[in-house]
Amino acid sequence: MQYILAKEENISDIYDLVQESIKIIYPKYYPKEVVDFFSNHHSLEAVARDVIEGNVSILTIDNNIVGTGSFIDNHITRIYVLPEYQRNGYGRFIMKTIEAEIVKKYNVAYLDASLPAAVLYEKLGYKTIKHEQYPVENGVVLAYEIMEKELY
Repeated sequence: MQYILAKEENISDIYDLVQESIKIIYPKYYPKEVVDFFSNHHSLEAVARDVIEGNVSILTIDNNIVGTGSFIDNHITRIYVLPEYQRNGYGRFIMKTIEAEIVKKYNVAYLDASLPAAVLYEKLGYKTIKHEQYPVENGVVLAYEIMEKELY
């Protein structure tokens, strides 16, 4: 297992990983309009921008990318693990690694939590500080939590 900074040649694989995770997991929690929103939010262009800016790392097992984590300053922006690799501690590992980087400059980390991930974040010590709503298509509203954790 290796967690390393993503390179430009990883962009397509990271994008595919994120999209596969969204398409398999999110429909269990959200209506189609919200799933589409997340899919569009994590577009190829968005992933490419974050990789080029040096904000994305990848988790590899046997040279296969199975997870990814992104953060900008103290804002954790994208954590995904392929569904078949979930529940093995990889998401926790990615989060702890990102927190170790954030704490070098900041005392607090924050993130916007999707329903599928909120339980993991709570187990890791994140607390909801605000509930937000974002209108998507067809009158559907995405409800999400802004969470934070004090780092030491």
